[in-house]
Amino acid sequence: MTHFLVTDDNTDGHQLEDVLAMVRSDLVKRAALIADDDRQEARQVLANDIKIMAMLSEGVALAEESTALLNRAFGPSRSGQPRIGGGE
Repeated sequence: MTHFLVTDDNTDGHQLEDVLAMVRSDLVKRAALIADDDRQEARQVLANDIKIMAMLSEGVALAEESTALLNRAFGPSRSGQPRIGGGE
């Protein structure tokens, strides 16, 4: 069972692209708080956060692509019926 993502066992979960977008949004807010801090440590954290935000954006795009592919190939997800995997 997953903690965050939608599965047959966790129908109240989130889509991967939504989770990644939420994390990216949190990083943007944190970055805004430290953007004016001129200390070396703050600048390094900000630089790291910017790199991570770019990676998250790539992840969001890939997850959206996967969702679109599954929707085109198999239709919308239905509770209790995996579209791929599941031993078929």
